[in-house]
Amino acid sequence: MEVVWSMSVKTKGAVQRVAQPADSRVSDFLVLLKPRVMSLVVFTGFAGLVVAPDGLHPFLAAVAVLCIAVGAGAAGAINMWYDRDIDALMERTRKRPIPAGRVAPDEALAFGVTLGLFSVMLMGVAVNWTAAALLALANGFYVFVYTVWLKRRTPQNIVIGGAAGAFPPMIGWAAATGVVSLESIALFLIIFLWTPPHFWALSLYRAGDYAKAGVPMLPVVAGKAETRRQILIYTSLLVPLSFAPVVLGMAGIAYGAAVAAIGAYFLLLAVRVLRERGDRTARRMFRFSILYLFVLFAALIVDRASATTVAQLAGGLR
Repeated sequence: MEVVWSMSVKTKGAVQRVAQPADSRVSDFLVLLKPRVMSLVVFTGFAGLVVAPDGLHPFLAAVAVLCIAVGAGAAGAINMWYDRDIDALMERTRKRPIPAGRVAPDEALAFGVTLGLFSVMLMGVAVNWTAAALLALANGFYVFVYTVWLKRRTPQNIVIGGAAGAFPPMIGWAAATGVVSLESIALFLIIFLWTPPHFWALSLYRAGDYAKAGVPMLPVVAGKAETRRQILIYTSLLVPLSFAPVVLGMAGIAYGAAVAAIGAYFLLLAVRVLRERGDRTARRMFRFSILYLFVLFAALIVDRASATTVAQLAGGLR
C-alpha cells in the first residue's frame, strides 16, 4: 500500500495542506541536496583524490567521495532552508520543495544538519581528520559566510562565498595525503576564480529575478556593463592559472593541450559577452562554464592515469 504524507504549510497567514506520496517525498529530499551542484563538487573532489601523490585504499576512497557528496548536499539543504523566503520570489527557484510547500522548513533544516554532522564524523573516523576539518570548513563557509552573511549584503557574495565550492579537490587531496599542499591550493584557486564568471553569466540573464528578491548580485547593483567587464577580468585570470598543474608537475602535455583549447574558447566567450548587448552569449557562457570545469578536471585525471600507466610499464621492463 502506498503511504501518503500530509503536512501544513503557512503561506502569508493561510495554511495550505499538501499531501504527497512517499516516493515524491524521497524525490523532494533529494532535490534539497542540489544534485546538479553536488555532481561537480563530487567530481572535483574525486579528481583531487586521484591526482594526489599518495594512494588510498579503494574502499576508503569511496568513503571519502561519499562524505564530500553528503557534506555538499547537507550544505545545499541548509541553504534552501535559509533562502526559502527569497526562493519563493524567484522564477528559477520558486518550485523548490520548501517554497512549493512540499517539505516543511524544520524538516529540511534537520535533514541538512544531520547529514552535515554525519559526513564530517565519518570522514574523520574512516579517512583522516585533516580532510574532515576541511569538509567542515567548506560546509560552514557555505552556510554561515556565503548564505547567511554575504549573499543578501554584498555583490561580492559570489567572489568571497565561492571559496566554499573550491574546497572539494583540496579535501580529496587531504583524504589521500593527510596534508594541505601547494598543489591542492592551486586546484582550490582554479575553482575560486572560475566561480565568478560562472555565476555572473547566470545573473546577467536572471538579473530581474535577483532584483525582485532583493539579492544584490553584481548586475543588480553595478549594472550589466560592469558585470560583463568583471567576467572578462576573472576569466583572464583563470585561464593562465589553469596551467598551474603543469608548472607544479601534477600534469603534463595532454592536460596542457586540453586546457589551452577550452581556455581559449572560454576567454573568447568572455570577450563576446563584453561586446554583446543581449544575453544570448551569457547563457552560452554559463552552460559552457560547467563543461569547462568538468573537462579541466577530467583532463587532470586522464593525464595522471596515463602517467601512472607509463611509469608502471617502464618499471616492468626493467
